[in-house]
Amino acid sequence: MMNEAHKDKGRHRFLLNMGPQHPATHGVLRLVLEMDGEYVLHLDPVLGYGHRMHEKMGESRPWPAFLPNTARMDYLAALPYNHGYVSLVEKMAGIEVPRRAEFIRVATSELNRIASHLLWVGAFLLDLGAFTPILYAFDDREEILDILEDITGSRLTYSYFRVGGVYRDVDEKFVERSRTFIQRMRKRLDIYHKLVTGNIIFIKRCEGIGIITEEMARRYGVTGANLRGSGIAYDIRRAEPYSVYPELDFEVPVGKNGDSYDRYLVRMQEIEQSLRILEQALDRLPEGEFKGKTPKKIKLPPHAASFSVEAARGELLYYMVGQDSDIPYRLKVRVPSYANLSLIAELCQGMLISDLVTVMGSLDLVIPEIDR
Repeated sequence: MMNEAHKDKGRHRFLLNMGPQHPATHGVLRLVLEMDGEYVLHLDPVLGYGHRMHEKMGESRPWPAFLPNTARMDYLAALPYNHGYVSLVEKMAGIEVPRRAEFIRVATSELNRIASHLLWVGAFLLDLGAFTPILYAFDDREEILDILEDITGSRLTYSYFRVGGVYRDVDEKFVERSRTFIQRMRKRLDIYHKLVTGNIIFIKRCEGIGIITEEMARRYGVTGANLRGSGIAYDIRRAEPYSVYPELDFEVPVGKNGDSYDRYLVRMQEIEQSLRILEQALDRLPEGEFKGKTPKKIKLPPHAASFSVEAARGELLYYMVGQDSDIPYRLKVRVPSYANLSLIAELCQGMLISDLVTVMGSLDLVIPEIDR
């Protein structure tokens, strides 16, 4: 942080645009920085460069037409976005989902979560000047994309879940490839820890940088790994259980100090827990239908409902108001990155610009999720 003597000088104040085309903002996000030398006196996030009116689109067409939109918000972890939306429609229409479909949803969502965390850790280290980790991360992530492409037909913007189940069933090939990946990834985690976790340069860049206190996290509505890094064990899969998560045994990793290093550790531990969830889902995958019987046209009743899931970046909430039609009257999406970004002005005041890059990377923001 800036020392008092430097703060009083104020001789080198200037405005600096970081973005909207800047690799460390991970999307078309613009930060207007008021600088004093290399210190950030004040910053304003400027949004809206990629706004696509997702919510308005959801209110102007039949609800099935919105399914592809869910993948275009958090494009790095689209399946939890699929999951939340179809679960909300099922809740409003009173549709039961076969158990096999729920286990498939959990297995594929956790694979997608791991892929998202792998991309994050690679990009985070790249922001800090380390090139090698992203090569390992993308190598492992490609394995997941190959598995998911085989059953969903897509490698990124998945539209695989359906109201009442999933688009198509998984086969033994999916199960075997997933089991092989679990064994591979558990061994590879040791490489990441040797390469990154114990690296003294990485530790010095992250320890004590961007400390989010419990009070600040609650005040800004922070969720996901950014909240758990501050010591609050809040995970929707445990706090408000959905699907078959209550039947599965896993832990909620938390940090101690709330700094950038803790947020890194939490996400690496979450990869381990996702592997654990995936393994259990495969072991318990029941026989049966992968999609239940649903009416050809589902009218949404004239009342409001909401549904929350634990996305890769935190709490994702869909809120919908029906109007006795297949077109919703209102659709609202509460995404985690918007709240997680909102604290950055307070968090980074007085910080070196190099540390600002560290904090931005540690928050794991996806800007199209904000500009929805």
